Amino acid sequence: MNMDFNLFMNDVVRQARQEIVAAGYSELTTSEEVDEVLKSKGTTLVMVNSVCGCAGGIARPAAAHAVHYDRRPDQLVTVFAGQDKDATEKARSYFTGFPPSSPSFALLKDGEICAMVERHDIEGHDPMAVVQKLQAAFDKYCEEV
Repeated sequence: MNMDFNLFMNDVVRQARQEIVAAGYSELTTSEEVDEVLKSKGTTLVMVNSVCGCAGGIARPAAAHAVHYDRRPDQLVTVFAGQDKDATEKARSYFTGFPPSSPSFALLKDGEICAMVERHDIEGHDPMAVVQKLQAAFDKYCEEV
């Protein structure tokens, strides 16, 4: 690949990381960090971030808006597919019964998967439809804030 493309992709990745962190999510970049967080008690929303258009146009905006709600997960975390490969692979090992999908959201309670919003639930939908799917899972599995 040429250097200009690599610089462009670095900017895209940096912006994608900044957007989700600004929305209140903590980045998990190693498999050890993923295990530490996902094995903990309580509810955790994992956003599997990516550089695709549906991540930037739908998933990240939905991730930012969904958490402004009276029920929300105890922890908000993100792994970056294609960038932090070990962390993403480890996170996906907790998503039992679901194929790898990015972007996607997984809601875990006490380390067990209880809801998943996969790429096919995101791509082609508007951000508010994804927000509604996430908040429906929050209603079912999360405590009031």
